[in-house]
Amino acid sequence: MSNRSSLQKSLSIGLTLGVTLLWLLGVTASGLVAQHEMNEVFDSALEETAQRILPLAVTDILNRENGPGNQIAPAMKDHDEYLTYLVRDQQGNLLLQSHDADPRVFGTLPREGFSNTSTHRIYGASAVSDTMFIEVAEPLAHRREAALEAGLALLMPLVFLIPISLLGVWWIVRLSLRKVVEFQQSIESRGAGDLTPVAEDRLPKEFEPIAKAVNLLLERLHRALEAERSFTANSAHELRTPLATALAKVQRLQARIQGDQLKTTVTEIEEALQSLSVLSGKLLELAKAEGGGALSQNQQDLVPILAMIVDDFQRQAPGRIILSLPESVVNSFLDPDAFAILMRNLIENALKHGSQTRPVEVSMADDGLLRVRNGSDVVPPDQLALLRNRFARVKTGASGSGLGLAIADAIATGAGMTLHLRSPATGRQDGFEAELNVVTAR
Repeated sequence: MSNRSSLQKSLSIGLTLGVTLLWLLGVTASGLVAQHEMNEVFDSALEETAQRILPLAVTDILNRENGPGNQIAPAMKDHDEYLTYLVRDQQGNLLLQSHDADPRVFGTLPREGFSNTSTHRIYGASAVSDTMFIEVAEPLAHRREAALEAGLALLMPLVFLIPISLLGVWWIVRLSLRKVVEFQQSIESRGAGDLTPVAEDRLPKEFEPIAKAVNLLLERLHRALEAERSFTANSAHELRTPLATALAKVQRLQARIQGDQLKTTVTEIEEALQSLSVLSGKLLELAKAEGGGALSQNQQDLVPILAMIVDDFQRQAPGRIILSLPESVVNSFLDPDAFAILMRNLIENALKHGSQTRPVEVSMADDGLLRVRNGSDVVPPDQLALLRNRFARVKTGASGSGLGLAIADAIATGAGMTLHLRSPATGRQDGFEAELNVVTAR
């Protein structure tokens, strides 16, 4: 299985992550700006509070009848104070404090302006010729809480925007790549024998050169295959005609001569010419099998072709073949001519090298599973592995070129099928079996 991800998936995830990252950076920057602005507002509130309370506190302290001792400002009702304050003199003696103020938060001596402790932000101001000081304190936790709430308020929309963005980006990318996906599916769904041009219309500009290059390649491949088929056909004609002529002349010469020794020599020449004729035919079949013409552009029903081929062999070897055909059609992209060559070689191999007293079984199932079985001695595994090679033969007394199974295997491989060779045959203790599934041709 390929581990490469699709362009649509990569773009959708990449764009969504990119937009999410930009949003997070934007939210972070906005949060920092908001925190800075809130600190300015809080500082202004501290300063404003001190300036408003200080005149009232000075008036209250100066008008006391019982002296300048510390007093706690009463609260109208119970509540939590975010801002607490102290009024002290130059020596740090308490003169007035809010009801929730903790003197330990403040320094030992009062001072003016802004200052920070580990827990509070403090602002100090003076009055009456720097004899009285007010300090207002605010917890830093309050500021952090406000900043956190503001940040969460900015982040919350992302919980909804990120899935919406993912769906939106995915939809836009899918819509943009729709023609590219159709182009991919049109190439993926066609069989290996379909060399018709692919559609170039309405493809994105970036993919048009790819479609044109594919069509040019298909055109060149089509011309090459046509040239190969033409060469094979012409070669077959040009080779077979002179061989047949020479064989006919030798046979006529054989009928005229009288001497036994000369007649034997002419017979040997006749047999050599016949063997050469068969070998040339096999080599041409092998060239066609390896030339890429094993598939057709349209599916064909192979059942009647198989029946016709077996019927031809029945005339040559009556009663030696048992045929079993399916009740339904078996459609395949396997080229009918290539199928005929494949079956002729498999059946011919079974008749020639199988037992003469046992029939050859040829069967095709509804699912396209094709078997050719014959009786014979068990072929050793080391020899069985070599039978797909050219001119490879098992030790036998039968004549042959050693090309039949090589041709069948070349056609099966060119059509995307797998030719299985077994010995002993399935369900037997001996015999030889060739099996393949013609429906898998692509």
